[in-house]
Amino acid sequence: MTTQDILRADLQLIASLVPDGSRVLDLGSSDGSLMVHLRDEKNCTVRGIELSPEGIAASVERGLSVVQADLDEGLSAYGDGSFDIVVLSQTLQVVRRPDLVVKDMARVGRTCIVSFPNFAYWKVRGFLFFRGRMPVSRSIPYQWYETPNIHHTTVRDFRDLCRRLDLEIVQEIPLSTDDFGHAKPVNLWPNLRADTSLAVVQRTTAR
Repeated sequence: MTTQDILRADLQLIASLVPDGSRVLDLGSSDGSLMVHLRDEKNCTVRGIELSPEGIAASVERGLSVVQADLDEGLSAYGDGSFDIVVLSQTLQVVRRPDLVVKDMARVGRTCIVSFPNFAYWKVRGFLFFRGRMPVSRSIPYQWYETPNIHHTTVRDFRDLCRRLDLEIVQEIPLSTDDFGHAKPVNLWPNLRADTSLAVVQRTTAR
């Protein structure tokens, strides 16, 4: 089994967007699965930031360079344009100040790739409307009392955030994930039909 086989659907897509040989910083890198793939399959120089001791331990076992840090404290250890790509996958909704995290990403990286669950997905809306309860789904797999999600982001909300931060979304890929974990792009009504969204973001001055 290759690293591509075990990557989550959005991580597979993120990996496909990273050019070979890039300098990559993975924020909220978890067990390092994406970093391993980029290192071994795309010859990238990879660095990670992770908060959980379990994620740090798993990454170190894989020979990865990972720093234990809280993303809400910023990326002051890294200079402007230190990386070609900065990745934030399925972490935007758990940080306290997503606006500051995304702004710092755009300072440190020439290009940013962000993926997040879309809380405006039709099944989420239906769950609330018909059951009157907080939804549990593949993209939001937590009960309300145990969820780490503190910001309920939607596709439209993220677009607005980028405009406020003077950032350009150069590519937006809304995704619909089936019961087997396979994802396909959504072209029509993405804020309603996509359970997950991925965006490639740059500073407007980087054009």
